[in-house]
Amino acid sequence: MRVIAGDAKGRTLVVPRGGGTRAATDRIRETLFAILEPELEGARVLDLFAGAGTLGIEALSRGAIHATFVERGREAVGALRKNLAATDFTDRASVVEANVLSFLSEPPVEPFDIAFCDPPFADVELADATLAHPGLAAALSPGALVVARFHRKHPHSPPAHARVARVKEIGEETLLFLRYSHTAAGG
Repeated sequence: MRVIAGDAKGRTLVVPRGGGTRAATDRIRETLFAILEPELEGARVLDLFAGAGTLGIEALSRGAIHATFVERGREAVGALRKNLAATDFTDRASVVEANVLSFLSEPPVEPFDIAFCDPPFADVELADATLAHPGLAAALSPGALVVARFHRKHPHSPPAHARVARVKEIGEETLLFLRYSHTAAGG
């Protein structure tokens, strides 16, 4: 696994052993970041269910100013920290070793412009709970974009306080791009 483009292009990323995480393939990342390109420069990024950090690191490489990675798996966090060091992004990143829903219960210091939600494909309820969590909407800046990655056989509809900005199907996966209403978040 390598960083596809930007400042860290070509740098090798490690993934944790054991199959507990599912890194986004080059094809998924190329498509995703081609869509996100206009929104990345200077963005603050939230990478939920970060795994080894491939999505947040790619965002940093392409111009995001800061990324917060939330991951509870110890091996994944170890791989994530190695990847941040290998790409020289440690100073532009925060790693939170926590359950995503617990993390979302605490308001962030600064809002995020882009959030990635990449939960385990098999845990459909966790994906829905994360996207519907009021803390997610509260953590976003006005106009922010949330990108959720799902297996195609598990279709998802947006929570009541979000609208679908775009849907992109790639092979067996779906990328769901959402914009949240700040009236639902109290902002």
